Amino acid sequence: MLLKTNRRAVLTSGVAFAACMAAGGGLRRALAAAPVGVQELGKDTAIFTAAGVNVLAARNGDAVVLVDSGPEETARDLKAAVDSFSGGRPLTTLFNTHWHLEHTGGNERLAGNGATIFAQDNTKGWMGMEFYVRWQDRTYKARPEAARPTKSFSRQGEMPFGGSRIRYGHLPRAHTDGDMYVHFPDHNLIAAGDVVAVGEYPVLDYVTGGWLGEMRDSTKLLLDMCDAETRIIPGSGPVVGRDHIEKQHDMLATVYDRMVKLIRKGMSADEMIANGIVDGFEDWGDPTLFMHNAYAAVYGHYRDMRIA
Repeated sequence: MLLKTNRRAVLTSGVAFAACMAAGGGLRRALAAAPVGVQELGKDTAIFTAAGVNVLAARNGDAVVLVDSGPEETARDLKAAVDSFSGGRPLTTLFNTHWHLEHTGGNERLAGNGATIFAQDNTKGWMGMEFYVRWQDRTYKARPEAARPTKSFSRQGEMPFGGSRIRYGHLPRAHTDGDMYVHFPDHNLIAAGDVVAVGEYPVLDYVTGGWLGEMRDSTKLLLDMCDAETRIIPGSGPVVGRDHIEKQHDMLATVYDRMVKLIRKGMSADEMIANGIVDGFEDWGDPTLFMHNAYAAVYGHYRDMRIA
C-alpha cells in the first residue's frame, strides 16, 4: 500500500501553532485576574471556575474532595472559595484529571495541609520530569515535590467517601495518556477533565500520549457510564449531559474513519480539512489545531489504524 506521509511532515505539523498558543497569554492573564466563580450542583457539590477551568468540589460530614486545582495564578482565591465551601471540613483528596498546568497549578497550595494528590500513573510520571511539547514549542520543568501526585493508580478503582463511594478510572491515550474520570454515583456526576470538550474541538496532546483513536474510545467509555440524568463536568465550559457525550463520540468516530481513508491517499492535515474531513461538524469551531495534532499522532499509530 502506498503511504506518502513521511516522518518529518508528521513531526513538524504542529509547530506552526506555537505562536497561536503564545498569543493567548494576554487572555490567560485576564482570566486569572477574574474572580473565582461558583455553581452549586446540589447540597454538597459545587463547581468552582478558576481562569476558565472547572474544579469540582464535593463534601460529606467529615471531609472535602476536589477534582483538579486550577492554574497557579488563581490558587489563593480558589483556596479561599473552597475553604468557605468546606465549612471547616479538611480537604482529604485532590484528584488530577491529567498533568496540564491549568488543571494542576494549584496543587501545592490546595493540598498543602496534607491532602493526598491522586492521579493516574502516567500523569504522576509526566509531573515528575522535564519534557518538551513540540506543538506548543514549550519545555515543561518537573513540578516541585509538593505539587506532584502522592498516590496513583493504573486502571480503575474506588474509595470510600462518607457513607458513599467515589469511583475512578483511566481514560487512556485520549487528551493525554494519563486522563482519568472521577465518578460520584450518589450524585450522578462524572468529572472528566479535558477528555470532554465543549464549544470547541478536543485538544489531542500527542506529545504526552493523546490521539484520535483512543479519544474516540474514551468518549465511548464515558458514554456507557451515563444515563439520561448524568451530569458531566468538562475541564472547562458548562456542565453537559449524555447527549453531548454522544455527539462528541459520533464526531470523533466519523473523523477517525475519514482520516484512515485520506491518509492512505497521502494527504496532509490541511489537505484533509480542504477535502471535507470535518464536514458536518462546523459547530465544533476551528478544526486546524485538532486536525494538525491528530495528524501528528498518526506516526505512532499506523498499526492501530490498520494502515501499516
